[in-house]
Amino acid sequence: MGDTTLRKDVARNRDLLLKADRQLFAERGLDATLNDVAHRAGAGVGTAYRRFADKDELIEAIYVQQVEELEAVLHEALACPDPWDGLVLYLERSLAVRAQDLGMAQILSGQYRRPEKHDWSRDRLAPLVNQVVDRARAAGAVRDDLTGVDLILVQVSLTALAKVAHGRADAVGRGDLAELYRRYLWVFLDGIRPDRDDATPLPVPSLTTQQVHLMLGAGSSGDQQDWIIARTRRAPCRMGSRCRAGPPAARTAAPGAPVG
Repeated sequence: MGDTTLRKDVARNRDLLLKADRQLFAERGLDATLNDVAHRAGAGVGTAYRRFADKDELIEAIYVQQVEELEAVLHEALACPDPWDGLVLYLERSLAVRAQDLGMAQILSGQYRRPEKHDWSRDRLAPLVNQVVDRARAAGAVRDDLTGVDLILVQVSLTALAKVAHGRADAVGRGDLAELYRRYLWVFLDGIRPDRDDATPLPVPSLTTQQVHLMLGAGSSGDQQDWIIARTRRAPCRMGSRCRAGPPAARTAAPGAPVG
């Protein structure tokens, strides 16, 4: 009876730590520490280190959960009677999770991932992604040259956009900034249709040049400070006027000018 109770306590503490970790990583990315996780879970730091040897081990446990969740989404997509609806469901669900979870976006973009787990996730997910595309292609719903890799790489691109937009809504002045990736998802989806009589209305309006400028961090005091520190540590410059150029934010286009 005592052993059973102990095992239940161990499992409960592990679940609490995983839940707290996912919340923290979603909010702050992978910079959160194991101490932060323990505090959020209401557990002692010693308990955290007994369950997980280090942060990498905790990240790996979360990564396994994430892969299992994506696998479930893929099975749901494959169960859709309409192959096109299944493909759209997979991309929208997968990207929605990545866009809302900064830590997951970092992990699934290749950060903090051990090679053996990278191979494991490929073996679990890639065949299902290929099946989603194969069904849509066989039904004539997508271009003949579309591949499963195309779906993976467009998610890498859109996840990068979601990471840039993370936490910038107030600075940009756009309450829908967290949804911006969906605009470009639908640009992609329209582009893979074999015949398009009408373009799908895009779900999010485009940003202005100035809003892009702000989202990408122009004028950020942190960026300016990093540039200044880097400059003070640099050896004397022999490149003439180019050495006197301002920090990156100061060299960007003026509001309203095209962004290159």
